[in-house]
Amino acid sequence: MAQPTNSAVHVDSALTNISVAFLQNANNFVAGRVFPNVPVSKQSDRYFIFDRGSFNRDEAQKRAPGTESAGAGYELDNTPTYFANVYAFHQDVPDQVRANADAAVDVERAAAELVMHKMLIKREKDWVTSFFSGSVWTNDYDGVASSPSANETIQWSDGTSGDPIGDIRDAKSTILESTGFMPNTLVVGQKVMDALVDHPDIVDRVKYATSTTESPAMVNERTLAALFGLDRIVVSRAIENTAAQGATNSHSFIGGKKALLTYAAPAPGLMTPTGGYTFSWSGFMGQTNAFGIATKRFYMDPLESTRVEAQMAYDMKLVSADLGFFWDTIVA
Repeated sequence: MAQPTNSAVHVDSALTNISVAFLQNANNFVAGRVFPNVPVSKQSDRYFIFDRGSFNRDEAQKRAPGTESAGAGYELDNTPTYFANVYAFHQDVPDQVRANADAAVDVERAAAELVMHKMLIKREKDWVTSFFSGSVWTNDYDGVASSPSANETIQWSDGTSGDPIGDIRDAKSTILESTGFMPNTLVVGQKVMDALVDHPDIVDRVKYATSTTESPAMVNERTLAALFGLDRIVVSRAIENTAAQGATNSHSFIGGKKALLTYAAPAPGLMTPTGGYTFSWSGFMGQTNAFGIATKRFYMDPLESTRVEAQMAYDMKLVSADLGFFWDTIVA
């Protein structure tokens, strides 16, 4: 396990108010911002899914005097389950390293930031696997450079033939017709966002907009959401270094070149539809920070070190595959 050495944390005449760490902004990560989080007291349990077809049939009838009203029931699926796996990561801060560190190197704070960062990356990758991948949603499309066939569309990075406005409009109608719910959220990778803000069709739609606070031609998450008729655009900007320790760094966006249109409930609730949920085992984790991560410090006598440890316990579950429309490789 790599550890900072005495020489790495002590520099002659080091500044006391500056240090540099490439910590990603927490807003780069989307795993905790798309679907509702459900705190649960047990590591595993069941949850209920109502059959939407039971609610959408036309079954009311005329009622003659002295007769019963027409009636029906609904189907309820109580077989879905969740299991909140526990994930953890730590870094040890040796006493000798801390004693020799300059003021600009707060080794315990750096350790806390490191373990937090590792957990955010883990959760983001799990979110991508659970919700931001092919073969997850009922509507699953691929972006292609030309000649699209079934379940394909021209990539949005093509400013001439790509049609993100039309594709998203059609996807909204598809989900609405299938479920009765209008999608409210579009999740895109950073490279997809880059293509959208420069697409001629989008720039042409927003350049005449009026605003007292920004340039009329500014294309951002807010203006895109208004253009697409959505509540919000969520951009996945988190990156990951896939190189092994000691090898040349190899960074890439975790979200890739993908897009997901979905209905995400504002909050969890009974009889509340949503594309997905994250079940967090609060009964085990207890008090956590804003990211759902519990951190603790304790002393390791044999190592003469302070251990800084973080852990999470969660399960990400697809609730309704019909409430999502997914595009893979939607930009070149």
